[in-house]
Amino acid sequence: MDLIYLDHNATTPLAPEAFEAMRPWFMERFGNASAAYALGHLSDGAVVAAREQAAALVGCTPAEIVFTSGGTESLNHAFRGVWEGVPAKRHLVTTAVEHPAVRALVVWWKGQGGEVTDVGVDEAGRLDLGALEAAVRPETALVAVMAANNESGALFPVAEATRIAKAKGALSLVDATQAMGKIAVDAGAWGADLLCLSGHKFHGPKGTGLLMIRRGVRLKPLMLGGSQERGRRGGTENVPGIVGLGKAAELARARLPEMDRVRGLRDELEARILDGIPDVRIHSAAADRLPNTSLVGFAGIEGEALQLKLAEHGICVSTGSACSTGMREPSHVLRAMRVPDAYARGTVRFSLGLGTTADQMAHVAELLPGLVGELRRGLGGR
Repeated sequence: MDLIYLDHNATTPLAPEAFEAMRPWFMERFGNASAAYALGHLSDGAVVAAREQAAALVGCTPAEIVFTSGGTESLNHAFRGVWEGVPAKRHLVTTAVEHPAVRALVVWWKGQGGEVTDVGVDEAGRLDLGALEAAVRPETALVAVMAANNESGALFPVAEATRIAKAKGALSLVDATQAMGKIAVDAGAWGADLLCLSGHKFHGPKGTGLLMIRRGVRLKPLMLGGSQERGRRGGTENVPGIVGLGKAAELARARLPEMDRVRGLRDELEARILDGIPDVRIHSAAADRLPNTSLVGFAGIEGEALQLKLAEHGICVSTGSACSTGMREPSHVLRAMRVPDAYARGTVRFSLGLGTTADQMAHVAELLPGLVGELRRGLGGR
């Protein structure tokens, strides 16, 4: 059975080019990047080169890049750094549909005694910019907004959000984790003070990521230790991982035009689903979306049951965020979008990648009507 992987929003396969770039740094070029001899200088040079590759993808200067273990660490650094660095302001503005990593930090922020305003979205998952502007006030320390929703794929107007934050004296954070490699990301054009991403979302190695800290913004380090990363993150550099992240960044920038093909495959799948299966909703269809993401609600079934049926055919999909897998209740994203319960419970996410083919999508489209019908009959439905 051939595997059809349609869960690229959860993680992506490591690019062979990134793996090959990493290989020497595991073995013969094993030096500590902080060491003052040739072997160390080699590693340091590799980190410098990767920093330049990452900065070109993000749209910032290399000096603004701090390498981390991934998006979650980057978010923790940003939130905790702002909390400690701006003690006169204790108000946070974010959205009701942020990734679970951000939602956990919202709980942490409140636990420290801070106040949080969650801005809502409409039924298509689009951010309410008017509500965001009304929420930001003089005591707001941080406005944290995702560039693209990991479940629905809905794109957020981050440039406008950062403009609102700046106009009212707040710092801005853009979580670009899900957008990276799928749409153009430009921290400079967006005006972001802080931006984070994870390498494994765009064919880089797991356990790698970065936090962009705009020049002039001062954050206390999350990881205390040595003077690595210009004193902003202590600890011996993960040179192989950083090299892999840099190569993946270079590839992502070059391959961005290929997302037009992926969008076509996604649109064709959705058209066939709507044509061949009754009582279906494409969540966020009316919004600007990531080109690879389709969040589909099938009334009369459980999304997890369809996920398992597809898995029997070697097809990998998700019922939402990989960080929330196992939860039977509709996700916080679907609740915020006010999706009717019948469709929310039957929701499955298809997230395509650069390796997805037309034949694969045709096979999925052919299987779905029968599988959905079987599940509906089993539940005594349609």
